[in-house]
Amino acid sequence: MWRVPLLFKRMENIMSKLDDIHFGGGVKAFFDLPIFGRSRNSDPVTSHQAAAQVTTTSNHFQIILDALHKHGSMGKDEIAQKTGLEPNAVARRLPELQKLALVELTGKNVRSKANRLEREWKAC
Repeated sequence: MWRVPLLFKRMENIMSKLDDIHFGGGVKAFFDLPIFGRSRNSDPVTSHQAAAQVTTTSNHFQIILDALHKHGSMGKDEIAQKTGLEPNAVARRLPELQKLALVELTGKNVRSKANRLEREWKAC
């Protein structure tokens, strides 16, 4: 099991890589804030509570990675079923996770909920 401080450091690294990939580092440079921060230290407690409830990309990444580590290789529909995320959200996040070398295709196909073939993914 991952330790919490290590997990947060890893998520910060992932978000920093995404910023570099999609925005050339512009998000962090522009705001000079952690990419996944939704509240400031000076904000009231209620702002921190609300920010903690927001499902963000980094939350999706961790939820998907946790499911793949726990359940093994799966297609996007099975990942969505096991995590409670929308299939479209999972489909958007998997290629991003692949760019970060956190997941990869197995080369196999599995059946989706609609009985169509879809690609199978695994954690790296």
